[in-house]
Amino acid sequence: MQTMERQSVAPVHPKSRRPAPWPVEFYRSAVGKKWVMALTGIMLMGYVFFHMLGNLKVYLGAEDLNHYGEWLRDLLVPFFPRTVTLWLLRIGLTLAFVFHIHAGYSLTRMNREARAAGGYVSKRDYQAATAASRSMRYTGVVVLLFLVWHLADLTWGAVNPDFVRGDVYRNLVASFERPAVSAIYIVANIALGLHLFHGAWSMFQSLGVNNPRWNSWRRGFAAGFAGIIVIGNLTFPIAVLTGIVSADDNPDCQVRGDVIKSCELYEEGHN
Repeated sequence: MQTMERQSVAPVHPKSRRPAPWPVEFYRSAVGKKWVMALTGIMLMGYVFFHMLGNLKVYLGAEDLNHYGEWLRDLLVPFFPRTVTLWLLRIGLTLAFVFHIHAGYSLTRMNREARAAGGYVSKRDYQAATAASRSMRYTGVVVLLFLVWHLADLTWGAVNPDFVRGDVYRNLVASFERPAVSAIYIVANIALGLHLFHGAWSMFQSLGVNNPRWNSWRRGFAAGFAGIIVIGNLTFPIAVLTGIVSADDNPDCQVRGDVIKSCELYEEGHN
């Protein structure tokens, strides 16, 4: 009588990882990360443009700039309570910033791993890695550190000894009257300009709009946009340091919480 030996049989269907939802799987790919980096970059570019545009009201005087600050806090009131819309925008921009940084970091790692594994890297890919991963890596760190300082200076007031919540004009002048602080803003905005130039250029490639016939237009847009932001932002500390924008033109505002109740112009000799 023949005996049958027991044999171990491998399962027909090996256990596999359950796929994540489509947005997560898409983001895990290089294409997904490039799209996320481009779209969040567009959001952040829109923010820095309108932020600079709004701050130009400093040249119209303290009343106009402070009124603009009040308007931001009152967005969509009474549908939302005061400052809620502003905080929703801040949260959205923070998320965009986080995803922008993570996508850029992940793409840099993926490029390194591909080169280490001996994968094919075209000349165009190498140039993109050089601009986006090397130059933007350093300017991105500078911009991130500057953002923290900027919030501590003009939003929280932690590093601005003359900070008055709600009095935007006074806070801006008090900050830029210090030459060291103005120097920080000037250096940081030059780094921001370089980051915006490379980012605006590579954004089109990430979205698949990279026909060589459009390269001159892409370069012109990137240089023009970065130039507008840098020049606009640099005028603020320079205007304060040269006396074009002065505390003498600032009304002495009575502030309750973060709401300006009334303002009277400084009298001559006011300290």
